[in-house]
Amino acid sequence: VQLQASGGGLVQAGGSLRLSCSATGNFVRIRAMGWYRQAPGGQREFVAGISSGGPTNYADSAKGRFTISFDNPANTVYLGADSLKPEDTAVYFCNGEMWVQSGTLLAVDTYWGQGTLVTVSS
Repeated sequence: VQLQASGGGLVQAGGSLRLSCSATGNFVRIRAMGWYRQAPGGQREFVAGISSGGPTNYADSAKGRFTISFDNPANTVYLGADSLKPEDTAVYFCNGEMWVQSGTLLAVDTYWGQGTLVTVSS
C-alpha cells in the first residue's frame, strides 16, 4: 500500500492550500484516513481525520480553518486549509488505516505517506 501526498507549497499568511493524498496498492478497503503534521524541531501531531463512513474530527488548532474530505471511489483524502498562519508551517503527512487480507481473515494495517511541506510566510 502506498500513500502519495501532494499540494504543499509556500503561501502567505491568510492564504489557502489544498492537500491531497491518494492510496494505491493491495488493500480491501479504507477504514479511515487522516492528516498529521510535524513542525521544524517539533513532534508529529494530529490535524484531522475522517472515517470511510464520513465522521470527521479535528485538532483544536484546525477547527474552523481546515476541512478534511474523502473521495471514496478515488481512495483520496483532501485537506483544505484556509486562513493559514505561520505556525501552520510544517511537513504534513497523510495516514491511512486499511483493511488488508491476512490469510483468510481481514486485518487493519496503518500506512504513512511521504509528507508534503507547507510553508506559511508572515
